[in-house]
Amino acid sequence: MKIDKKKQAKEVIKRLKKAYPDAHCALNHTTPFELLIATILSAQCTDVRVNIVTADLFRKYPQPQDYVNASQEEIEQDIRTTGFFRNKAKNIRSTANKIIENFDGEVPTTMDELLTLDGVARKTANVVMGNAFGIASGVVVDTHVKRLSNRLGLTKETNPVKVEKDLSEIVPKKDWVMFPHWIIWHGRAICKARTPNCDECVLESICPKIGVAP
Repeated sequence: MKIDKKKQAKEVIKRLKKAYPDAHCALNHTTPFELLIATILSAQCTDVRVNIVTADLFRKYPQPQDYVNASQEEIEQDIRTTGFFRNKAKNIRSTANKIIENFDGEVPTTMDELLTLDGVARKTANVVMGNAFGIASGVVVDTHVKRLSNRLGLTKETNPVKVEKDLSEIVPKKDWVMFPHWIIWHGRAICKARTPNCDECVLESICPKIGVAP
């Protein structure tokens, strides 16, 4: 049966919006700069672990200049438990420096400018623009968004850039920022990678369960 993807997306949004009225960005932050750092740290790391690390990190390094003043080795030790800490520390220090040198100490608000920062790809830029500035620049695609979008028949793609392209064509722009949060919350609570709890799923009646073992 061929799925009307726009209609499917609309119904998915309607049901998840009702199921998760409190859905929000899971990375703790109080400023755009903090969210940028947290998102860089979240690569290959859980949001829970990132929040544990940033609780101390943000007190120690409240401003971009604080990262620049520190040695890379010191930052590495502070973020070690997030994994890939050497590369992340290098990117964070470089990004802090570029924000000072190129953007007067403020996190830029455009996709093109954000992509000039080390450690920032489309996903990170979309997270920052949507959640720090309220700008719908695209749809954030993480492992949950990719998995659920495939299962629900919203896309056949697995490449995050192609998944984002497909979703941006069927998800209303006004929902681009919140759509990933609803999907991520549902993915963590119900539609898990290995053992989805279909019996308790609010999407069960409209889900083709693509790739889900019977």
